Amino acid sequence: MNLKRYIDSPLENCISFHALIEHLEEVAATGLGLDAERAKHLLERVEPFPELREGTDDIELIEKHIELIKELLADLFPAILTKNEIKAITVPFQDVLLNPTKRLQNILAEAGPAFDISIRDFNDHQIYVSTCCLILNEHYGTNFNFSRPLFYDIPNAQGIMKHYRILYNADFMDLIPTDKAVDITPEDIELLRDNFEDLALWKKYFPIGSWILKGFAILNMYDATVENAVSALKGTLLGGSQGNDLREKVLEVFRSIFKIPDLKLGFTSFNEAENKFSQATFNSKLKSFLLKDGDDEECFEAICVKSMQQLVQEQKYFAIANVYRFLQQEPGNVMAQRLLDQGVQSIILAPVVKNGHLLGIIEVASENVGELNSVNANQLEIVMPYITDTIDRQYSFMQNQVQALIQNEYTTIHPSVYWKFRKEAQKALKARAEKKEYNLREVTFPDVVPLYGQIDIKGSSDTRNRSVQLDLQTQLTDLIPLFEDLHQGSKDPDLKQNIKNLQELVMDVQSTLKADTEQFIQNYLETHIHPILRSARNLTVAQRNAIDDYFTQTEKSGKFHNNRRKYEDTVALINQKMASIIDMAQVGAQAAYPHYYERFKTDGVEHNMYIGASISPAKIYDVTKLYNLRLWQLQVMCQMELEQRFLKSKLPYPLDVTSLILVYSHEMSIRFRMDEKRFDVDGSYNARFEIVKKRIDKAFIKGTQQRITAIGKMTIVYSNHEEEVEYLNYIRFLQAKKLLEDEVEMLEVEDLQGVSGLKALRVSICYNTSLPVAGFYTYQEMQEQSNVFTT
Repeated sequence: MNLKRYIDSPLENCISFHALIEHLEEVAATGLGLDAERAKHLLERVEPFPELREGTDDIELIEKHIELIKELLADLFPAILTKNEIKAITVPFQDVLLNPTKRLQNILAEAGPAFDISIRDFNDHQIYVSTCCLILNEHYGTNFNFSRPLFYDIPNAQGIMKHYRILYNADFMDLIPTDKAVDITPEDIELLRDNFEDLALWKKYFPIGSWILKGFAILNMYDATVENAVSALKGTLLGGSQGNDLREKVLEVFRSIFKIPDLKLGFTSFNEAENKFSQATFNSKLKSFLLKDGDDEECFEAICVKSMQQLVQEQKYFAIANVYRFLQQEPGNVMAQRLLDQGVQSIILAPVVKNGHLLGIIEVASENVGELNSVNANQLEIVMPYITDTIDRQYSFMQNQVQALIQNEYTTIHPSVYWKFRKEAQKALKARAEKKEYNLREVTFPDVVPLYGQIDIKGSSDTRNRSVQLDLQTQLTDLIPLFEDLHQGSKDPDLKQNIKNLQELVMDVQSTLKADTEQFIQNYLETHIHPILRSARNLTVAQRNAIDDYFTQTEKSGKFHNNRRKYEDTVALINQKMASIIDMAQVGAQAAYPHYYERFKTDGVEHNMYIGASISPAKIYDVTKLYNLRLWQLQVMCQMELEQRFLKSKLPYPLDVTSLILVYSHEMSIRFRMDEKRFDVDGSYNARFEIVKKRIDKAFIKGTQQRITAIGKMTIVYSNHEEEVEYLNYIRFLQAKKLLEDEVEMLEVEDLQGVSGLKALRVSICYNTSLPVAGFYTYQEMQEQSNVFTT
């Protein structure tokens, strides 16, 4: 028979031992020693069979010379290791195994004659492209990283599936182009690099049979069953498997780990409050071997004193290698008798512990004496963390049904409106308990007045762009001498071209930063530069240290992120400080009158508030509650400005902020949007408020190119005379309290798309050396001081 290959392949496979024969000729040429004598002897034996040097794809012809081939391969396949190593010669990605070691022969014999070996999850498309990448790397010097873990899944005599990782050694192969081979240009390589899925394109540049693979590869395998089982367990537990499906998948993993085909698995829950064991409430398919008929039992009734102490108190594994002998040693032991009644001859009981609390006991059981014991109980160490986390999640789910329903159907709810969501959730759970249909209703709050404010970090975009420029410039300028040093050692033209590219990128970075520059450079470094550094060979100690230091600096904590890190720290510090001030102040504001509040961190801090009788129906609402909240908002934003001024000198970048309040007096409805999991205004007319919010912070003073917001000033945007009078009263009051300066600017706002007629008040903030006393002035206090209040 001919050498098996996939129907479509760019390679014509030709198994040859020319590399070994040429090596023997070199050894024989020395004419000295036993090695030379052995080499001459082998060459004499090989000479009558030119096909061993020239190569062939006829497996039967190769098998005729198998004894001679074994002698040729003796140095690569030592006889003393044949029962230990899992090796053969092959062609990469082909399921042909020649000259297998004794251990590999035994593994395949156990699998049985009907077993057909094949690489797991490796289809014809992947094989074709991987073969092409092999040619590109070997012949064209590219660095396509097409490696992925390859496995053979082979059952043993007991039917347990074993998983063997595949490794290839291609030192004894040559790639030779045929007359069908296509000349590949650098442009073609770049095109292929971005089109893995386009098989027709790959076949265009690498037609079927356009290359000859002459030689052989050494296949090395190692048993990765346990690692594979753990990986499968993680995938199963993180996935959506439930019920019996989950149980079967977990059971299969445990059988692979313990190498017991008929292993059984059980679980017993532990109620710490009542000191009782019970069935797993979260999965009825999980049987308990410890409990009688699934009933709840006291700990001492279900298990013996010794095992209970080890499991519950010491939280350690408890193993019984021989249950029958255990019962003889402790006559009348209820646990041992129950296990024997269920056919369990050996067992491991493993406590499931989370944060010091026992959640339950995993029961790994066998019908054979000695198969499970205190030694192989330690195998559980690698899987118990995943089991524990999964069971902990199940418990949390069961104990928080109402909260889970709210979180699933709605979102994290502000305390002021939580009562309405809870009421709706309770209706839904009651209907489910009565097996009635119930569709969750949308939650709305009518007739509320909005308040909006923002503290914006001035120049944040420019600062970020500058920090990116500086970091990229540092990284690129560090790379150039590194590549120049590598180029001097190898004279590789690709290195020279990369040096030129890096120099051009440095020039680009020094000019205005474009939107895609950072992404383009990072992509270039990852696909062109970093692979060269990682695969560089024959380096001096200094060069290796330089490369290692470069990759260390590319980490988030390295110097190539210094300026971006400073920028991010600056924004984070400002946001954290601003958010903490308004969040803490909210405690008092909510106590004055409950209202809906939400806050967002971007390049600064924005907040929305909605106040009205529908949000807090148990409390009396009148317009003074709105006035009080507006005055509170103005004071809080002044305090945020003051804190920012004191914080500025401690920031990595001394950035300023600007402040803006948007006044809107029309009542509106807000509705919780189920699909977006957030509140939004209800109705097209009320959408005008949202439009203004999105556009106002970048607006100009009418007839100028000056922004309505300014550093050191509070800007209040409004639309009618009543709002102007109201806020002028607040301003006069806070001027008297030395929070605001005396001068007030009256501005007109440029017309925005769909919005016109807006006006603004702008007043400077008083930056004293100390903050105002704790607490905020109320609207009632302002009314009482009639000397600063006018209507």
